[in-house]
Amino acid sequence: MRAVTTPSSPSPAPDDPPPGAADVDFNVDVNVDVVLPCLNEAEALPWVLRRIPPGWRAVVVDNGSTDGSAEIAAAHGATVVREARRGFGAACHAGLVAATADIVCFCDCDASLDPSLLVPFVREVRAGGADLVLGRRRPQGPGAWPAHARAGNLALSRMLRRRTGLRLRDLGPLRAARREALLGLGLTDRRSGYPLQMVVRAADAGWRVAEHDVPYLPRTGVSKVTGTWRGTWQAVHDMRRVLAEPPARHAAEPAPAPETGHTPETGHVPETGHAAEAGRTAQEGTSR
Repeated sequence: MRAVTTPSSPSPAPDDPPPGAADVDFNVDVNVDVVLPCLNEAEALPWVLRRIPPGWRAVVVDNGSTDGSAEIAAAHGATVVREARRGFGAACHAGLVAATADIVCFCDCDASLDPSLLVPFVREVRAGGADLVLGRRRPQGPGAWPAHARAGNLALSRMLRRRTGLRLRDLGPLRAARREALLGLGLTDRRSGYPLQMVVRAADAGWRVAEHDVPYLPRTGVSKVTGTWRGTWQAVHDMRRVLAEPPARHAAEPAPAPETGHTPETGHVPETGHAAEAGRTAQEGTSR
């Protein structure tokens, strides 16, 4: 199984328009939700939310922020879902369950990645060219991606290839897929192994996985994973556990969306959705 890689675009300055904004048609005739797991990202959130393509919905999952991130997200028009149980996977899965769009994207909200770059990812999924599209991070400038983090990612990619046969160079957080299909993977990790488990189970299910280069900017603030020894150790532990899992069996048809009655907090008119299910399904995790 081979992933397709395409070259990167130039990195934008913090106040520049999204890359290619002058010649990219942002009108994608399909519902899209962008899940943004958030833990104390008040400084970066405005930059990220301004770059959500027009007509798409930003779903900011607040994972216990103490810096007013949830309020800032709501003020910028995002739907805010609160996930009390700490863990990157818990936040991501809460956003996936709360989403209602056909296609769901994921993006970090630390200003290291521009969500406008997801437009061609969504087009590829919608056109049937791939089932899961990932962004291969290409660091822009010093400090964007620490050497030890890059080395760990390379080693992880090699282990992934041995485990699944999938040839990827990165397991970056910028990604797009259909919501029902993602739910059908039955993802269980609620910590740092969630992004890897998504790829592993997608490969086990025979998904077509594509990879495209994207500029990776120096993040705003300190990483909860690679920025601390505890976070790094926890991530390695979680990912090794995921790679040790036996190949999962999946139903031919995606699992139906769960029905719940909880209404997430929003910065606009509330939508009834699936946030309550996220609280029931999220397992105990550690902070990112």
